[in-house]
Amino acid sequence: LSRLPPAAAGSGPVGPCGRRAYAPPAERKRFYQNVSISQGEGGFEINLDHRKLKTPQAKLFTVPSEALAIAVATEWDSQKDTIKFYTMHLTTLCNTALDNPTQRSKTQLIRAAVKFLETDTVCYRVEEPPALAELQKNEWDPVVTWAEKRYNVTIGSSTSILGPNIPASTKETFVSHLASYNMWALQGIEFVITQLKSLILSMSLIDRHITVEKAVLLSRLEEEYQIQRWGNVEWAHDYELCELRARTAAGTLFVHLCSESSSVKHKLLQD
Repeated sequence: LSRLPPAAAGSGPVGPCGRRAYAPPAERKRFYQNVSISQGEGGFEINLDHRKLKTPQAKLFTVPSEALAIAVATEWDSQKDTIKFYTMHLTTLCNTALDNPTQRSKTQLIRAAVKFLETDTVCYRVEEPPALAELQKNEWDPVVTWAEKRYNVTIGSSTSILGPNIPASTKETFVSHLASYNMWALQGIEFVITQLKSLILSMSLIDRHITVEKAVLLSRLEEEYQIQRWGNVEWAHDYELCELRARTAAGTLFVHLCSESSSVKHKLLQD
């Protein structure tokens, strides 16, 4: 089975301009026994029973680092009788990086990421109720202050529905910073930003200033406040929280593994 069928490869609905956008496919019965990695000319490959994994566009699934290959192989190996593709975030991110289904350039990726500053979660504040306003100030201000010092920029916050007035120089500083990442890492950064709805929280996380758990909590501050006040449907809240943590953690790991050139020496999936 040299090529996964469309459902297995991660096909989805047709997006703008006729391009196929990736979406989590249906579950499928596990069709392989063993998972391994091997080094090819273009990087590290994933083997399912000695057959090479392909992307949705039928390209050879090749990743730039051994560590990332191990992480992806672990996703495939950890699937039980049924393959749950929607849990395989690293595989999906690699497919996106390899196929680039929306055909965006590095500049377009960076601009899309920086545009989140205009609606950044931690920049929008409430005036009422006072308890929530105080919570936002206490929890979000330290992260904004850190980012301003870290990147030597002005960010600020606002209670206006229009949001804060982010200086052009701040946006350009983030554009320059993001330009230091490669295309693969940028795909991961945008994925994390999309989960947290915040460039500031995402960069704080990727720069290892805060943990995944903290970043997710800060991105959901108002929801958590309402839950503490009114209660929640426990299973639904817990599921949503776990899913958000899993996606955020996977995206952050993806960025780090795509940014570091060090190889992993230990053997894959040791018994």
